Amino acid sequence: MSNFLILIIAFIVAISVLVAVHEFGHFWVARRLGIKVLRFSIGFGKPIWSRVAGPDQTEYVISALPLGGYVKMLDEREGPIAEADRGRAFNQAPVWARLAVLAAGPAFNFLFAIVAYWALFMLGVSELRPVIGEIEADSHAGRAGLVAGQEIVSVDHAPVENWQEANLAIVDDLVDDGIIKLTVLDEQGEPREVTIDAVADKRRLTEPGELLNGLGIYIVPRNTPPIIGEVSDGDAAAAAGIQVGDRIVAFSDTPVDNWIDLRRYVEAHPEETVDVTIERDGSELTLPITLGVTRRDGQRVGLMGVVGQDPPGARPVEVSYGPVDAAVRAVAMTGEMTTFTIRMLWRMVVGDFSLKNLSGPITIAEYAGETARLGPEAFLSFLAIVSISLGILNLLPVPILDGGQMVFQLAEAIKGRPLSAETELRGQQVGIFLLLMLMSLAIFNDISRVLSG
Repeated sequence: MSNFLILIIAFIVAISVLVAVHEFGHFWVARRLGIKVLRFSIGFGKPIWSRVAGPDQTEYVISALPLGGYVKMLDEREGPIAEADRGRAFNQAPVWARLAVLAAGPAFNFLFAIVAYWALFMLGVSELRPVIGEIEADSHAGRAGLVAGQEIVSVDHAPVENWQEANLAIVDDLVDDGIIKLTVLDEQGEPREVTIDAVADKRRLTEPGELLNGLGIYIVPRNTPPIIGEVSDGDAAAAAGIQVGDRIVAFSDTPVDNWIDLRRYVEAHPEETVDVTIERDGSELTLPITLGVTRRDGQRVGLMGVVGQDPPGARPVEVSYGPVDAAVRAVAMTGEMTTFTIRMLWRMVVGDFSLKNLSGPITIAEYAGETARLGPEAFLSFLAIVSISLGILNLLPVPILDGGQMVFQLAEAIKGRPLSAETELRGQQVGIFLLLMLMSLAIFNDISRVLSG
């Protein structure tokens, strides 16, 4: 199956699952509170499948455009209702019940993330200790005194256990004032406080893919020998006959001295057929290889389907937990990702965090395809992160979103009567404008990444 087809299928699956979860939250709570649901739709546009079922004869629909969904509830503002349904319309429910229905969609997105993380922690996750592989001498990290082999144990006095946690904590500390405070252990296990001054470069470092290398920190040493540690089934290297333990010597007439050379060459030659020279069992062998293609950070890059041998200290560790510990960690992870996302959104508003981090459907589709290709663990983790983002987005106080509708309900509770139809209409218009502006910026970022590739 081609990478593009995997991307499309993964994107549709991801959006459909997360929209179904969100809308089911509205649907489930509305039904429990006695509000009549007329339609439950996944997608927009022309229905491609529908079924009417249940005591309320609810219409369940899958529509042609899988980019959203909705739950349509009985509402007397949209037309007369039967006497038998009196009191079951959404607008006739108490304010607290309407708030509960509106909040249920985002709440189910957060609940989905907890369940996804719980499953991941139960099945086992690969964690990479935050051990520094290499420090660029003339860099922010080099001037601060960091050296290869040190392990980061805390960022701004908050403990970190793996590179994912370290990345998030470093970004969080950076956007405050451009100063990053680390505690590291040297190779003798002695703790040391290090302060990185990146004030002059703070904005650039918050752009996608710029953080660690921009600071001068490399997880894997750049001079790592190009020895194959793993070959992905179905990708270019496997088709060419490359095996674990082979050392890449050259591509055509271009010598390869380290893993950085290999990566640069492969990424610069998507879908090209070249000769690869390998060293196997003391002998050299030349094989033809047709490199694959994928998208990374909006750019079209070559793909070989190999992983290098892990240097000491940079070997992933498989960690799993029992049901209770996994649940505790899942709740904590969801909370941490939620608060981090909210803080970074606010930092975008005040200008401390690059707006280039705002991603649209193209980037989401690329990550969906890439994580699906990497396997169920990566794809489920991707779904959890996007589900959290979807929950937060819908809680923004923008009238067209759940959060904005909740503001309308609270205003009614304070005034003692519903807002006028004109006020709600104006609010909806403002909400649509703001949402279009947000979507336009996200799509602009997507297109800029594509064109830059």
